Amino acid sequence: MGLGAAALAAYPGAALVVTSDGRVIASNGRGEVVQHALEGGLLPDIASLLNSARPSVATLPAGSGSIIVELIALPADNGHFLLLGRDITLERNLRSALVESRQRYKDLVDISSDFAWEVGADGRFVFVSPKGALGYLADELVGRNPADFIAETPMDEGETPFASALAMEDVEVWMNQADGSQACVLASSTPVRSDDGQWQGARGICRDITQERLRDAALSRANNRERLLSYIVRTIRDEVDPADMLRAAAEATARALGATGCQIFRLLPEASDFALAAQFGEGGEEKDVLDSFIGSDHFEDKIAAWHVLATVSRYRHSINGAVLLWRDDSRPGWSDDDRLLIDDVANQVGLANEQITNHERILRLSRTDSLTGLFNRRAFFEEIARRFNRLSREHKPAALIYVDLDNFKAVNDVHGHHTGDMALLAVRDLLLKHTRPTDLVARLGGDEFAIWLEAAEEQIAIRRCEGMLAASAELAHFSGSADKPLHMSLGVAVHAGPSAESLDELVARADTAMYEVKRDGKGAWRLAPAPTGKRD
Repeated sequence: MGLGAAALAAYPGAALVVTSDGRVIASNGRGEVVQHALEGGLLPDIASLLNSARPSVATLPAGSGSIIVELIALPADNGHFLLLGRDITLERNLRSALVESRQRYKDLVDISSDFAWEVGADGRFVFVSPKGALGYLADELVGRNPADFIAETPMDEGETPFASALAMEDVEVWMNQADGSQACVLASSTPVRSDDGQWQGARGICRDITQERLRDAALSRANNRERLLSYIVRTIRDEVDPADMLRAAAEATARALGATGCQIFRLLPEASDFALAAQFGEGGEEKDVLDSFIGSDHFEDKIAAWHVLATVSRYRHSINGAVLLWRDDSRPGWSDDDRLLIDDVANQVGLANEQITNHERILRLSRTDSLTGLFNRRAFFEEIARRFNRLSREHKPAALIYVDLDNFKAVNDVHGHHTGDMALLAVRDLLLKHTRPTDLVARLGGDEFAIWLEAAEEQIAIRRCEGMLAASAELAHFSGSADKPLHMSLGVAVHAGPSAESLDELVARADTAMYEVKRDGKGAWRLAPAPTGKRD
């Protein structure tokens, strides 16, 4: 084959005539890059190329860069070879860019969504990302209708992103997963149409936002619990009277938690048992619930027709009460939010119980004698004034007894104040033994005591005085000396039911009767004469 310069120049790519050992005999202008590569030893496999009918690709330096050339060798005359080259740099770069672009798109889809999908004209999946979705493999989803997995969507039926004739963006869809749970996905889609505009399906991406929605829901529930607790706490604190705090708390708690009824108990230290302090609405039998607190701080169960939720209240780690909620079984049971809220309520009830206990302690201290624990003068007269007013309305009798110890000063002088205190405590026990729980006993100060006999007529009052005087012989061993024995002088005044006598007049009669006993020799009782006049 004859290859002249004109023939080589006519070839659009690199064209060279070379010997069997790769020496260049002739070349066109476009073959200079290949010629330089041959001369520079940059094509070490030239012998293999010349003896093969298959093309070879080489990257060759060109100027400040490089080019990619596809080379093929054809036999020529005289044992020479025609070496033809085609610049495929652009083609390779475009192919690489396309591959990179596809990979970039795939990577972006993977990191921006949980799965990509496409549905066909029949509305069924024809493609799902290779990693699958909703706990299913991709192959398990292909051929299935997306509607089979949709649990809830804000769109109208048939207008989900998987079937919409319009482009959609960021539509929330709740879907059923393979394990039976639900996932919330944010779906975006665009329709696929034929050349004549007919809907042929849709393709899009879904991003799982379940955790975000669960966090939003948890935050919303926490805010709701905080709102309800604030309402309960505010209701409690608005009550001025501590006794009304728990009543308000029971009502507010029942309303806030949608309970049929609420009971609040206090643990009374003196009784070591729970006592009902406040109740709102209806409930069942609480004994089993309260008994369960021996081994646990919480109780939740169904008792008869009631769903019961209960917990103890504490103050500084010590149990001081309990909160019981009742909900009739026609309504749902208790939720996690209810369980959290009742614990918060119990914390507030624990504080309220402690406040009430402190208030009662202060009130008791202000109304009782510090040594004997009996009513003091102020509390005694406040209480009998209240009772006296009721007697006036109901026309019932009552008796007031003034008690003054005889020779008590000798006890302190001879035996000391400690023995004097023991004597006062013995007198307290004696008076309580000869009175009823409905009666009032008080230490007015020093060695003076007073007794209010509720609804007692004259004969009852006399028997009480005689019984106390007989029992006062037990006080003899406290006496300072034989000639100054410790005993009592009693003055009693009886208030008749229909009498118009005032309380001050009744007190004056009892006091006068007692001093008459003291004047006439002590150690006796005396009945005050009935009032002489009537008031208008």
